[in-house]
Amino acid sequence: MQKSIKSKLLTMFHKSKVFSFFLFASIVISACTGQPSGTKVVSTFELDRYLGTWYEIARLDHRFERGLTDVTANYSLQDDGGVRVVNRGFSSEITEWDEAIGKAYLVDSPDVGRLKVSFFGPFYGGYNILELDLDNYQYALVAGPNHSYLWILARSPNLSETIVQSLVEKAKRLNFPVDELIYVSHDTVRD
Repeated sequence: MQKSIKSKLLTMFHKSKVFSFFLFASIVISACTGQPSGTKVVSTFELDRYLGTWYEIARLDHRFERGLTDVTANYSLQDDGGVRVVNRGFSSEITEWDEAIGKAYLVDSPDVGRLKVSFFGPFYGGYNILELDLDNYQYALVAGPNHSYLWILARSPNLSETIVQSLVEKAKRLNFPVDELIYVSHDTVRD
C-alpha cells in the first residue's frame, strides 16, 4: 500500500514538473514577443509602406550580428499575409556575406507597429517600432522584446546626424543603453 502512495506522489510530482516546465516555457516565449517596459509603439502604422529595404544605422551588440557591417533588412509580403524578412550583412572576418531569412506577423491590429519575428522555427521575438517617419517612412527606431535590443534603421545607408541624435535621445529617455550603440558602416562593395 505504501508503494502505491509513493507511486502516486511521484506521478503527481512528475506531472507538476512537466506542467511547470511548459508554463515557464510559455511565459518565456510570450515574453520574447513582448515590448520593453515603458515604451509605446507607433499606432498609425502602414505595413505596405514599411516593406522594402532598410539599412542598419546603429544597433546594440548581439552575437547574431557581431562583426557585421553593411547590414540591411528587406521586408516583403508573403502569400499568408505575413512578412518575409531577409537580413544581410558583411563579415570582414570571413570576408563573406551572412544572410538570415525569417518571417514576421503583426501582433495587434494592422495599424499598430508591433510584430513578432522568427528566424528559428516556432520561436518568435518582439519587433517593436517605437519611432517612425510617418510622412515618408525614411527612418525608424526599433526595439526587440526588452531594452537589450535596439536598432536605428533608414532607407539609405546614411541618415542625417540630426535625426540620428533625435532617435538616440528618444532611446535614452526610454532607458536603452545608448552609450553601447554600434554605428554600422556601409562601405563594402556589394556583390
